[in-house]
Amino acid sequence: MQEKSPERTNMTPRDWVRVLAKYREPNSLRSSFELGVSLIPFVVLWVLACWVADYSYLAAFLISALNGLFLLRLFCIQHDCGHGSFFGNRNVSDWVGRALGVVTLTPYDVWRRSHSIHHSHAGDLDHRGIGDVMTLTVEEYHQRTAFGRLLYRAYRHPLVMFGLGPTYLFILQNRLPLGFMKQGREYWISAMGTNAAIAAILGTIVYFGGLQALFLVFLPTTLIAASIGVWLFYVQHQFETTHWDQREDWQLHESALYGSSHYDLPPILRWFTANIGIHHVHHLYSRIPFYRLTEVLRDHNELVDISRMTIMQSFKCASLDLWDEKSRRLISFAAARKAAPAN
Repeated sequence: MQEKSPERTNMTPRDWVRVLAKYREPNSLRSSFELGVSLIPFVVLWVLACWVADYSYLAAFLISALNGLFLLRLFCIQHDCGHGSFFGNRNVSDWVGRALGVVTLTPYDVWRRSHSIHHSHAGDLDHRGIGDVMTLTVEEYHQRTAFGRLLYRAYRHPLVMFGLGPTYLFILQNRLPLGFMKQGREYWISAMGTNAAIAAILGTIVYFGGLQALFLVFLPTTLIAASIGVWLFYVQHQFETTHWDQREDWQLHESALYGSSHYDLPPILRWFTANIGIHHVHHLYSRIPFYRLTEVLRDHNELVDISRMTIMQSFKCASLDLWDEKSRRLISFAAARKAAPAN
């Protein structure tokens, strides 16, 4: 089953920007409530898992796995803070984001800059490499050496992309402001300040809970949230009918609306992922608080079927690896091999 092709509306993406502007204002009480119903259960489950670990390792692991979903939701709230859409006061959003960055192992100011670059250049073939999933065109792939193609295939393999990759990203890569080391002290301060806070918290956890709290609670919660988070980010842009263009043809709003998917999840998963699956609307107008994205779809049914995919349809995305500029589709290595010219 294929993802649905982007359904074009009678309105241009720029037209939609004007329409969506009315949804941008957050409600401070609602935002505080959403933060509370995410953070409080997260802390309670953390404490419960540490206590249960003295009696059952399996039970502690299962509670930690469930808690990974609350950690994922906290990251999504941090994401809204980064866009200045969670609270009307930008300073409040930023400091909430920085505090959550310690919990999500993500230096907030570094991530916010990287994510801003992603939003500014998503779908631009001449501006790849920061805040995105590395994607080669078919031509670029065939021009690589055999070893270069092997490295790219390894990078795109599901075990690496959704297993080793998230572990490397959140445990190791986030510890240094890679790509921003020469761009200002704020990124070093963000990374090192987050690292110091994480070290203090982990030291406290091990002191009171022992190594079992580290390996049965902290790691499962973190890595499960990280893997799900990377999967979500992947399917939001790595689907068959996504949108890539060379710089001279690239249009920001066009790419935002048609290069981002509508990942139509069941209600419980929409809650845990803070509606991040309504990604085409988010990319077109990132200042909309996550809890108002469903309001957008309710009011504007034309947006529902744009690049919509279900969970079952999304699994195909894991086998799509190369952008074919001729067919304007993301295709598999097998399809690219069949289309390769004979030597």
